[in-house]
Amino acid sequence: MNKAFVREPDQTADYCPLCGSQGEPVGNKTLTTYLTEEQRGRLAKPANFCPSPQCSVAYFDGFEQLVLAVDLQRPAYPKDPTAPICACFGMTRADIEQDVREGVVTRTKAALERAKSPQARCAEMAANGQPCVAHVQKYYMQYRNGKKE
Repeated sequence: MNKAFVREPDQTADYCPLCGSQGEPVGNKTLTTYLTEEQRGRLAKPANFCPSPQCSVAYFDGFEQLVLAVDLQRPAYPKDPTAPICACFGMTRADIEQDVREGVVTRTKAALERAKSPQARCAEMAANGQPCVAHVQKYYMQYRNGKKE
């Protein structure tokens, strides 16, 4: 077949050059919170967050420019498991674990409600620029299921 009639694929997501995880595109607000001006200047747009907790890369671009998690201006979940899962309101894994141990969902439910409120600033505060709801729910279920075994 003549290549003149083959459609080029639409732009695909960028993948972390170190671990191969699909990157999560982030905006300038997020980058300003976590990176220095010099670090931001090295990354081309669009920049991506590597969501793999095991990978040392925090941000990267399509030209394989990297910023490592150890070089961030503040701790970022899931790169640092002690960092708040909810960067806007400070909820940590310890808060979720306490809910599970007590057999309640008080803190977890409150965090999920706050994440949906106008006070949430996920694009600025979360390392991936996204709401924490999925991370909170996932960790709650993992910890709860792990405690039963």
